[in-house]
Amino acid sequence: MCTTKACGHCHAESGAGWWMSAVSLALFLCGLLGRHLTWFARPWVEEIWFFAAFLPVGLPVMREAWESVARKDFFNEFMLMLIASIGAFGIGEYPEAVAVMLFYTIGERLQHIAVDKASRDINDLLDVRPERAEVWREGVYVSVSPKEVSVGERIEVKPGGRVPLDGISLDAEAYFDTSALTGESVPRLVRKGEEVFAGMIAYGQSVRITVSRPYERSALARILALVRDVSERKAPAELFIRRFARIYTPTVILLACLIVFVPAIVAMFSFSFRYVFSDWLYRGLVFLVISCPCALVISVPLGYFGGIGAASRKGILFKGGNYLDAITRVNTIAFDKTGTLTTGRFEVEKMEHVGISPSELLDILLSVERKSAHPVAQAIVRFAQIRECQPFEVSSLRELPGLGIEAVVAGREVLAGNRRLLAERGVRCPEDLSDGISTMVVCAVDGKYVGCLSLADRLKEDAMEAIRRLKALKVGDLYLLSGDKREIVEEVARRLGIGGAFGDLLPEDKVAYVERLAAEPGRSVAFVGDGMNDAPVLALSDVGIAMGGLGSDAAIESADVVIQTDQPSKVAEAIEIGRATRRIVRQNIAGSIGVKIIVLLAGALGLASLWGSVFADVGVALLAVLNSLRILRR
Repeated sequence: MCTTKACGHCHAESGAGWWMSAVSLALFLCGLLGRHLTWFARPWVEEIWFFAAFLPVGLPVMREAWESVARKDFFNEFMLMLIASIGAFGIGEYPEAVAVMLFYTIGERLQHIAVDKASRDINDLLDVRPERAEVWREGVYVSVSPKEVSVGERIEVKPGGRVPLDGISLDAEAYFDTSALTGESVPRLVRKGEEVFAGMIAYGQSVRITVSRPYERSALARILALVRDVSERKAPAELFIRRFARIYTPTVILLACLIVFVPAIVAMFSFSFRYVFSDWLYRGLVFLVISCPCALVISVPLGYFGGIGAASRKGILFKGGNYLDAITRVNTIAFDKTGTLTTGRFEVEKMEHVGISPSELLDILLSVERKSAHPVAQAIVRFAQIRECQPFEVSSLRELPGLGIEAVVAGREVLAGNRRLLAERGVRCPEDLSDGISTMVVCAVDGKYVGCLSLADRLKEDAMEAIRRLKALKVGDLYLLSGDKREIVEEVARRLGIGGAFGDLLPEDKVAYVERLAAEPGRSVAFVGDGMNDAPVLALSDVGIAMGGLGSDAAIESADVVIQTDQPSKVAEAIEIGRATRRIVRQNIAGSIGVKIIVLLAGALGLASLWGSVFADVGVALLAVLNSLRILRR
């Protein structure tokens, strides 16, 4: 079985390797010309000459064949070519014996160059982290390695410079080129307090950034880690090719032997059939040469690797070829709402207080919400900070997924969350709080309702486009599952054209809905979410898709695909890239097997020569590799 590792070891693109091929080619061509000279016509001269031409390219293959046998890998392409060359020498076809090994070696080197270039292209496109960072220390900016910068330190990026670390912008407004991360050609506007990712390029001005993540946990580091680890997760087509090669190679060796010896048995019982051993051995050798499965074994994994690289350039991270394959089968998608289809940037619209002053209510809410990463909590914190509220001392705090927060603040028991939380704790609150389609955060102190905040969210700019593109891809079975109020969820679903909408859901409720969907025959379900409470359902679904820019680490770890840009329209793009990759892989499989079957039959019938079989094998492999690289040009 041919692998990239094996090709790299045996046929590495090195000066010595190419010189050996050049020497062999020169001797080979001179030998072809010498056959027309009288002195060359002596059998021993021709045999020695072509044997000398064989050695520079034959010895490395002989070494690889021996090492493979030592590893108990008896059926590999090195052994196939070696048997074919030795057989050709045995029947006096010296030029063809050299041609088999020479053109096989050159073809393998060209394939290795193509594969290596694809790997370098992907890594060069992704690994755009600068080697130095300008960090503010002791009153001046100091140039250090990004690995030496701590969270909380301030860095500066000059115009045209790449951001070395994830952080929060300190400038009122700044534009960034995000094409290395997202593929977007239009510069992105980032305002003060918004996040900036490693790999972005400062556009037209210097920018100051407070580092929010260490070097090894930056957005770009995650991309690189995911892309470089994809080889551990094979797609079904890759696993099929591995199993196929294990069965295919010994099978064709057996068939080649049958081609040689079955006619001999037939000739023993039929006087009308004349058996010539050298002719049938030649056919068997042609059969062996064309049977080499390199085109499949190299091009299929390379196709998936190219698809993952192309997606990464668009800000879509697949954690393996198996997920790239799985997303092509998705026909049902369930979305979370907040932070997925909506911006998650809530704003407080209205505040109500009962038996407590507005400032004290905000002080209490600031105390319990300031450590939460939930978008609603962050909106309350911003609202309270603008009004210069001061938090109280919090002696205990417990976050209740899907409900809210339970805490002890300045010696008082505080509940902050939805009406369901207060109902479970036996706290009565006004009935009219359930009216309308705003998100409500109600608060109770020592078992009594003291007020609420009304917050509103808005749809992401590309949410409508995301649903339209999915329906155009024939993925029209869409659902909205959210812990938010049912009325809000239904209104968002109506505006987007999503058929199924379910609100007031706890994490376990989302899991139950997706389990029911996945249990239906013929359904392949993807879930798209961003929060910590989405982690269980992301892990359960056939394909879990996390919003990685604003999403929680738990959601990103549980997901199979990460949308680095937080754009829901990238879900449709991920499906498009998956389908394009699948088409290319299928083309490689069908083309390689189809051409091989035709040439194998021609060889068995005596209609193909060793020359033709070598060129067919090498040509098919190169075409398959080049076809695999098309996905990188998306």
